[in-house]
Amino acid sequence: MRSFIRHPADIPIEVRLDRSDECAPESLNNISLGGLSFTSQSPFIPGALVSFSVSVAHGCVESRGRVTWCRERMDGYEVGIEFLDADDYYTVRMVEQVCHIEHYKQEMLRQHGRELSGEEAAEEWIEKYAANFPSEAKPRQVS
Repeated sequence: MRSFIRHPADIPIEVRLDRSDECAPESLNNISLGGLSFTSQSPFIPGALVSFSVSVAHGCVESRGRVTWCRERMDGYEVGIEFLDADDYYTVRMVEQVCHIEHYKQEMLRQHGRELSGEEAAEEWIEKYAANFPSEAKPRQVS
């Protein structure tokens, strides 16, 4: 049984192995309080430490994690990362909201033909949904 609720995401993420200058744009699949998964063209070795960054409306969210699994797929690899620090809880919450806002923005365009800027979408989403945004208990420290 899953420990954390997964939140949808299909926004770009950059991932790099610790102590490496190589960084490739990847595609974030989902994110939860325990970690995230992304699609990569290259495999990652479970146990490897990585740094990752996700662009958000007014900057970039950066954090570190540990690769927990890597599965080969027809279009590349799906990779799972667990967060290293329980303090990443707040970072994850911000990224979760950004993902929901981006989906809201896409939905408004698809269903209503309304093209919103990131800021407009954020303002509308916050007004409509922020009060009901799920709040989970803060996770334990990952060792």
